[in-house]
Amino acid sequence: MRLDKWLWTARLFKTRTLATDEVSHGKIQVNGQLAKPARDIKPGDILTLRYTAFNVNLTRTLTVLGLAATRGPAPLAQTLYAETPESVRAREKAYAERQLHSEPAHSIVGGRPSKRDRRNLGSLHHVNHQGWDDRWSASLD
Repeated sequence: MRLDKWLWTARLFKTRTLATDEVSHGKIQVNGQLAKPARDIKPGDILTLRYTAFNVNLTRTLTVLGLAATRGPAPLAQTLYAETPESVRAREKAYAERQLHSEPAHSIVGGRPSKRDRRNLGSLHHVNHQGWDDRWSASLD
């Protein structure tokens, strides 16, 4: 079975085109070698997938357990491969580290400013702070 088709069938990518692009960009290795999308894979092959999730570079190592002729439901797709314990630990560690960091958007208390708030913010820029008049000049008097 073609590598790109298997990746799509195993539901590791949403579309076959995305799977083909990732293989073409060298982000997937088969048995430690860079692969092309048309490479044949068989049960027992070891796939290494490099990807970025939430600004963290991750490597996922999978062992091909089976092949499927068509794309089926997710529970069936998960039986086509097994992830190595080291890969699972690395993924869980990255997830735990991501949980420790707070989301910057959660620090915003009031949300978006209203129209009145925006007008008030705009008027603050026109306040005469240091005794300068509206016609500011660089000349020293």
